[in-house]
Amino acid sequence: MKTRILLVEDDDRLAKLTAEYLQKNDFDVAIEARGDTAETRILNDNPDLVILDIMLPGKDGFEVCRAVRDKYQGVILMLTARDEDLDQILGLELGADDYLAKPVQPRLLLARIKALLRRTPGIAPPEEHGESGDSTELSFGNFRISQATRSTHLGEEVIDLTTAEFDLLWLLAKHAGNILSRDDLLQQLRGIGFDGLDRSIDARISRLRRKLGDDPENPTRIKTVRGKGYLFSKHDWQ
Repeated sequence: MKTRILLVEDDDRLAKLTAEYLQKNDFDVAIEARGDTAETRILNDNPDLVILDIMLPGKDGFEVCRAVRDKYQGVILMLTARDEDLDQILGLELGADDYLAKPVQPRLLLARIKALLRRTPGIAPPEEHGESGDSTELSFGNFRISQATRSTHLGEEVIDLTTAEFDLLWLLAKHAGNILSRDDLLQQLRGIGFDGLDRSIDARISRLRRKLGDDPENPTRIKTVRGKGYLFSKHDWQ
């Protein structure tokens, strides 16, 4: 049986993106948008873990945590845009098991959830098969990338990448043949949307092309699809 998570989040778009990411990693995720109904749902559904936002309509996350903590034996992880120390202390004093501030990288959220579940008797996190249950190593012609060892090879050459460059390249390679927008990439890597100004993805793509021997004037390995985003080619790796 899959580990069940209740995500209490009133930002519909963020809730859907977070739920989809966790579902790809073998969790059963339900969404609740209001604090004044979350209390009843937590106690009735009894999920293994609750991701609880603070700023909610009807009743804030602190009130919800206080109301359910004595009756609910599962894990409570507070996830909120309010990162002041006093908020974190209050959340923990009310019985939250952990606290993360938005924006949070999806991989960090996943790692924190699994760490919490490993410490909880009777609940086991999904088996480790990589981020989405897929292979942790991908190959395209003479190009190989391994998430398990965080290594990248082009033929016999080891490609030296920063952590941020590797994470971006892995995400593109995992979706080879599909266009990923800047918004898609930022949401997956940093948990935030594209604001129309952030050029960090563009700069990182440029560095990756240079390290992977892709022609910057006419790239074929990591292609720019005008007005849409970037596409990692399944071909052109000979």
